[in-house]
Amino acid sequence: MTGLVPFNRKNTGLRNTGFGDFYNMLDDFFSDSWSPSRSLERDTFKINVQQNDTEYLIEAELPGISKEEIKLDLNDGRLSISVQREEKINEEKKNYIHRESRFSSMSRSIYLEDADSKGIKAKLDNGVLNISVPRQEKTVKAERIEIE
Repeated sequence: MTGLVPFNRKNTGLRNTGFGDFYNMLDDFFSDSWSPSRSLERDTFKINVQQNDTEYLIEAELPGISKEEIKLDLNDGRLSISVQREEKINEEKKNYIHRESRFSSMSRSIYLEDADSKGIKAKLDNGVLNISVPRQEKTVKAERIEIE
């Protein structure tokens, strides 16, 4: 993919033209390498969704996230996975003159047309959230309407 961008514009004089941020955005978009500047604070997490005859199987990659930071909701067939993470270090005996902390929030939603809200199971193991959502039988109610 990087062949579409002829050179890295970050180190050229184009930055002063007002288009520098735009060119940097294009360079970052077409870059196929994971640079150290990419992280969960700016990106979202990956999910994989499978389905079989009885259930949906969802796998969300959440490295470094604890289960207390994850919120799962199913509302009218829409499964929402939200993560809110706040990095706090409570060291009362230190004499800081400057201190920083981080807060990040990510969310993904997927529509599962025939999801059954009963029997959903979720387990977080080694940074991977596995969710099993049972599927309910669709009943097609067709009725003939008589015309008066």
